[in-house]
Amino acid sequence: MSERPYIVGNWKMHGTRAMLSEARAIDRAAERLMKVEVALAPPFTLIHATRKEASLIGVGAQDCHAAEGGAHTGDISAAMIKDSGAGFVIVGHSERRADHGETDADVRAKAESALSVGLNVIVCVGETEAQRDAGEAEAVVARQLEGSLPQADGAVAKVTVAYEPVWAIGTGRTPTVEDIGAMHRAIRAKLVSLYGEDGASVRILYGGSVKPDNAGVLLAADEVGGALVGGASLTAESFLGIVAAAHEALEA
Repeated sequence: MSERPYIVGNWKMHGTRAMLSEARAIDRAAERLMKVEVALAPPFTLIHATRKEASLIGVGAQDCHAAEGGAHTGDISAAMIKDSGAGFVIVGHSERRADHGETDADVRAKAESALSVGLNVIVCVGETEAQRDAGEAEAVVARQLEGSLPQADGAVAKVTVAYEPVWAIGTGRTPTVEDIGAMHRAIRAKLVSLYGEDGASVRILYGGSVKPDNAGVLLAADEVGGALVGGASLTAESFLGIVAAAHEALEA
């Protein structure tokens, strides 16, 4: 891993103000692990409070609506997210695609809305177990990239891709390092195809049951530029174990 790794914690639907102590602990530790870029995506209710408590790490949102505003009860626009103190937003997470029926076009619209107000975006892609077993994994991910990635001018500089095999999220299962490397190389090739030479600089994160005890191996796989971490990001102890593994991998 030659570039500064990016480790992002996705708290999903977890978190009350009591968890701000975890964010503070992560922020303090980031000061001595400056070779790693660290970020958290708490629930909407904690974005502002987390930004106030944590000054060294990135703070973002887990989703946004594509519209600038309007009659969308319960939704949050990209502009509102930015106003709360966030610097990025995750779009296209597999749980959003599955639970809310989001299409690639929906994901792209959200990404472009986020970019329009100055937010960075993490675009998630990944195949199901059935698609992998059918030998369609790389083709599925390529289609998702083509349909989901924003095409606005300057987008490439503000985009990160997160590869998350759906069957490995929260299951304790992980693909082999060889499988991860192969998929990340395929994603890199697609990024270059879509964005030209600039596609070579887009960071690709791995997400899927990343834990302190496997982070070092996963982060050493080809083209892996960091990790999108779910359950293991809910406590400072486990999340910082992953951050430390990224720090060590950079020094190796």
